[in-house]
Amino acid sequence: MLSLKVHIENKTIHTYGALLLLSVAYAFLIAGNGLMWALGGIILPFLLLFLTRTFQNPEIGLWTAFIFNYFVLGLTRYIPAPFGLSIDLLLILSILAVFFKHFKQKSIWRKAKTDLTLLAAIWFMYGLFQLINPETVSRVAWFYAMRGISLYMLLSVVLGQILFDEKRHLSAFLWLWFFFALLGVAKGLQQKFLFLDPFEQRWLNAGAAVTHVLFGKLRVFSFFSDAGQYGAAMGLAGVVFGIIALHTTSLKYRIIYTTGAALFLYALMISGTRGAIAVPFGGAILYVILGKNIKLIATGFLLGVAVFVFFKYTTIGQNNYEIRRLRTAFDPEDASLQVRLANQRILKSYLASRPFGGGIGSAGNWGKRFTPHTFLANVATDSWYVMIWAEQGIVGLLLHLSILFYVLIKASYIIMYKLKNKWLKIRMQALASGMFGILLASYGNGVLGQMPTGLIMYLSMAFLFMAPKLDRKLSSTTENKIMIPD
Repeated sequence: MLSLKVHIENKTIHTYGALLLLSVAYAFLIAGNGLMWALGGIILPFLLLFLTRTFQNPEIGLWTAFIFNYFVLGLTRYIPAPFGLSIDLLLILSILAVFFKHFKQKSIWRKAKTDLTLLAAIWFMYGLFQLINPETVSRVAWFYAMRGISLYMLLSVVLGQILFDEKRHLSAFLWLWFFFALLGVAKGLQQKFLFLDPFEQRWLNAGAAVTHVLFGKLRVFSFFSDAGQYGAAMGLAGVVFGIIALHTTSLKYRIIYTTGAALFLYALMISGTRGAIAVPFGGAILYVILGKNIKLIATGFLLGVAVFVFFKYTTIGQNNYEIRRLRTAFDPEDASLQVRLANQRILKSYLASRPFGGGIGSAGNWGKRFTPHTFLANVATDSWYVMIWAEQGIVGLLLHLSILFYVLIKASYIIMYKLKNKWLKIRMQALASGMFGILLASYGNGVLGQMPTGLIMYLSMAFLFMAPKLDRKLSSTTENKIMIPD
């Protein structure tokens, strides 16, 4: 007993001695290298814990990517760092975690053996092909731009189909989305009615005011990259949760969803993003079609005509800036539209002899950053599809559109003819309708591949293609007993 006690005491002394030496060494590092070492020392244990937990449960990595996806671009106003790369790291980490956790369970990958994965892989391979496009000027620009265009799609749909294949995942996805969209509204209302923080004001003063302060009115951008992305993301949330609200039987949750949808659509208006109005229009169109209800289709058609007439042929509400701004989206003579059409005519001439485009990353912000002297860097693309056309040519544009519309058409077929469970069917209708709205809005703005809309769309695609399997699970008595409030 005495020797055991001495051994324990010696071990304790050694432990405290090691901790003391580490503390002294760490203090010297801080003194010599500054605060960053201190912050690194605080963060490192949490980072190691996160890595450990992610390799134990790969879902954690994908959920973290989904959450970070909302904030990484807005954070650059406060801390000048490439936070966007964190999404790449999280997605790749999640893939590695799945690989090592299920190293001997090869069947796990069969969950992602679908036509959706094949299409995402084809689109990614076409992006890789752009590396040898003779028109490509900067490989660095290709790397940065390719991620949002095709890499995130491939990784997200694969991980989504493997890790998010239960009802609880769909419910959690929607609730998290709802919560962060509400945060986006709250931040937007602060900017409109209270104040801009110093970092936001500095961002506007550095040049963003040219597009975000029009006629003395702020185009609200919240914690998103810009007002265009904010408006589209809010319109998408408004469509999805508005449709869910229409079919929610619980009065409490109907009030929650309806209030949220109304706030999201109001946020769309204060963003001043005219192209984003296509999201609720497109979403409503597909929703009434998917419902296969003649009365609903007729009602939706009449409502759509009424809204169109309101904006196009009346001056009602003209004193309101948000309504006045959105009304210009229905004016074919609008100066901004004419500039866009003129730029497209310039691009048409340039791309006539370039069927594979000018190379990924050659246009838009990446072009201005890496190759500012080139032709494409100095012609505004504005639209997601025009950007794809400019960088990847008519071949890339046709391939991209074919993939997107295949996904949408197959998802619509699944919803209309394959799904039996009402809870699931309504949510799939909402996701598909929101997707169609984003596809329409992407003609006016480059929203599809940007954060957070891009990752939301890709995970929505995964849920839509998994819907038949989810439907079969929900038909079982055991699964129906697992009720998640929604």
